[in-house]
Amino acid sequence: MNNEEFEAAGQQMLKYVIDYHKKIRERRVLPDVKPGFMRKLLPDHAPQTPEKWDQVYKDIERVVMPGVTHWHHPHFYAYFPTANSYPALLADILSDTIACIGFTWASCPSCTELEVIVMDWLAKVLDLPERFLSTSPGFGGGVIQGTASEATLVAVLSARTKFLNRIKEKNPGMEDGVALTKLIAYTSRQSHSSVERAYMIALVKYRILETDEKQSLRGDTLKKAIDEDRAKGLTPFFICATLGTTSSCAFDNCKEIGLVSEQEDIWMHIDAAYAGSSFICPEYRPLLDGVEHADSFNFNPHKWMQVTFDCSTMWVKNSKEISQAFSVEPVYLKHENEGHMPDYRHWHVPLGRRFRSLKLWFVLRLFGVKGLQDIIREDIKLAHKFEDYIRKDPRFEIFGEVIMALVCFRLKGSNEINEKLIKNINDDGRIHMVPSNVDGTFFLRLSVCTTRTKNHDIDFAWKVVSELADNLLKTNN
Repeated sequence: MNNEEFEAAGQQMLKYVIDYHKKIRERRVLPDVKPGFMRKLLPDHAPQTPEKWDQVYKDIERVVMPGVTHWHHPHFYAYFPTANSYPALLADILSDTIACIGFTWASCPSCTELEVIVMDWLAKVLDLPERFLSTSPGFGGGVIQGTASEATLVAVLSARTKFLNRIKEKNPGMEDGVALTKLIAYTSRQSHSSVERAYMIALVKYRILETDEKQSLRGDTLKKAIDEDRAKGLTPFFICATLGTTSSCAFDNCKEIGLVSEQEDIWMHIDAAYAGSSFICPEYRPLLDGVEHADSFNFNPHKWMQVTFDCSTMWVKNSKEISQAFSVEPVYLKHENEGHMPDYRHWHVPLGRRFRSLKLWFVLRLFGVKGLQDIIREDIKLAHKFEDYIRKDPRFEIFGEVIMALVCFRLKGSNEINEKLIKNINDDGRIHMVPSNVDGTFFLRLSVCTTRTKNHDIDFAWKVVSELADNLLKTNN
């Protein structure tokens, strides 16, 4: 493909992108295919000679689209949002064009320096403590990880290294494997499964702690667990608190947990993957109170802040505590300007990294903080509209509290009838949702996932839910 062919194909592809978004309502939200559907549509070997672009273009609709779940369909209410916007798409085009692997400052100075700057911009929008800024007197700063799962793993591994070194200092000659058995970490029952997975990867003991009636982890619960484990000769070293859990969007009490963490000298990480975007709105910023006690904090602009996947922003109080866990210094990666700017390869698991800060920069500039705040507020308003429908219908009940753009609800009655309802909703195909289960209670989740969802879409979602509930209740009676 030469320059002229690329220009023509690019224009065709851009038109396809625009048409896809304009006509997305015409598509079925959830694909109606069976496993293995694509093997019947493609040959069993790669082509030996080049094909024409037109052949590839035709296969977008013939091969790819039949199996696509349309996350940006206005009737997609499953999981949490995955952001998508034209500014972010433009930035990804530029990132792919530059195609740098920004593992050190020297490998692409602009890749590093723009990331430092936009992470400080966003930290100020969130009103994070000064110690998280790259301009602070200490060693704070921000880094863009791929996902919240990566951010949590980086925090766990960094804390593990820090506390293993402490144990070995107090016990000269102790082997790493023995020291590792002394460590124990904590999280709540409502935290994302990636937290437990991070502990498993790090090979550390962990405890899953109980939450209160609002599914919130409290400080006294953490303190009790720490006291119990210290009495057993263990070394508590890490707590992951969650703001906006996946199951029900519950919020751990970070102020209480943070105070305990400081008093007990353990690493506190805050995972606000979904809800973190809302903290750019002053009315929701109090939900982040307690971050001043945290050693690390992350959220995903690629969920709710119009930045395409992947872009998970993470801030740390002391980057040296991260780099000591990941720093390896081969001669071919050294450069004469080391120490003046971050070499981000020391801040995460992979060595290579894309120019992800471009899309955060484009989005912040082309939407402005106010534009992003307006989107978040509108999504939350739509969620409350659906909540009103539920509360006014005596057949249904709300599970938990509607704080963000997620509504957890259920038919009054057994788990079994709610399991049937969610199956009927997704089999029907007009809207798509997923369920959850907390403390043995099965419920449905409606998450406002795209800026294309409007008031009339919420009306339609309620119409579908109500109609299918009617049919189910009549059948059961």
